[in-house]
Amino acid sequence: MNEDPLSAVAELAPEAVQNAREAVDRLYRHRVLRRRSPEVSAESALRGARASAALEGADVPLGSLRQGEITDPVVQGALRVSAELGRLGGLWRQAPRQALARLHTLAAADLTPAPGRPRTDSTLSDPLDLGPAPSAAECAVRLSSLVDLLSSSKAPAMVLAAIVHAELMVLRPFGVADGVVARAAERLTLVEFGLDPKSLAVVEVGHLELGAGYAEALRGYLQGTPEGVSAWIGHAADAITLGVREATAVCEALSR
Repeated sequence: MNEDPLSAVAELAPEAVQNAREAVDRLYRHRVLRRRSPEVSAESALRGARASAALEGADVPLGSLRQGEITDPVVQGALRVSAELGRLGGLWRQAPRQALARLHTLAAADLTPAPGRPRTDSTLSDPLDLGPAPSAAECAVRLSSLVDLLSSSKAPAMVLAAIVHAELMVLRPFGVADGVVARAAERLTLVEFGLDPKSLAVVEVGHLELGAGYAEALRGYLQGTPEGVSAWIGHAADAITLGVREATAVCEALSR
């Protein structure tokens, strides 16, 4: 009996998973990272926050973020989440529910009167047109299963991160700002489970650059078929590869 359901998922798109792994490995060999990796991580966080907000419909110029000119609550929430990620690693491994609540508190502080609390009823939130979210009861059950996977699965970090991201997008456990939380959880998983420990790859930019493919891949995942799940894993791997390209561009800019 297979005790780790994600071990089979990892075999659905092995080439894509390997390509993402190799892309990250190449990034970590960049000469700039010998002395300036904190600067690259900081820039990755800023670009990731901008991209995550853009995927929620709040697209603002990167220059405006640098100058502190943005007051949009979605963007502000994405920035708060990005700034906190480095302090949530241990909590993500030890108490994922608490980490998710903290992420949502940061993301939705100006969007809902009760940030950080999972929804107890239905939600109309559907920014990517995925269809109705599961009921609150089903959401609670699937969220528990997801938390269990974080502590038990031996799947590659990229696969685990992709499933965490997709499940949170599908479940919409809070009913507002779930996308910001899902993408933050994906990045946290990539960091804490060893693929990108310095949080360099701007994976959120990857999802943004893939355009309509982001929602399309999530709809495929929703079908629950091997083909649909494989397509989502492939999309997530492509997003990482594009995120590595973005981080490499940051490294090159710093080297000039």
